[in-house]
Amino acid sequence: MRNTRRWLAAAALLASAFGAQAQVDQVKVWAAACANCHGTNGRAEPGMIGLAGRDKNELQQQLLAFKNGQRPATIMHQLSKGYSDEQLAQIAAYFAAQKK
Repeated sequence: MRNTRRWLAAAALLASAFGAQAQVDQVKVWAAACANCHGTNGRAEPGMIGLAGRDKNELQQQLLAFKNGQRPATIMHQLSKGYSDEQLAQIAAYFAAQKK
């Protein structure tokens, strides 16, 4: 019985870790859609706006402003509408965590 509990606890921990990794991978997939304009991992080429290392709250507010039509854009207002507010927050956190 004691070994069964340990195995169940280990299995639960492993499943939790796998779920967390899957979420990180999903955010990377969402962020990859930004690479055409903002560079891989948010490190833009000269002349483009880089996202890597910027303030998470600032990025999130800008994304929400695009989504809500409060900030003019050529394409960001359309792209941002494809994500939930929570997804936009996760994308902002991802880019904020990247090194410039």
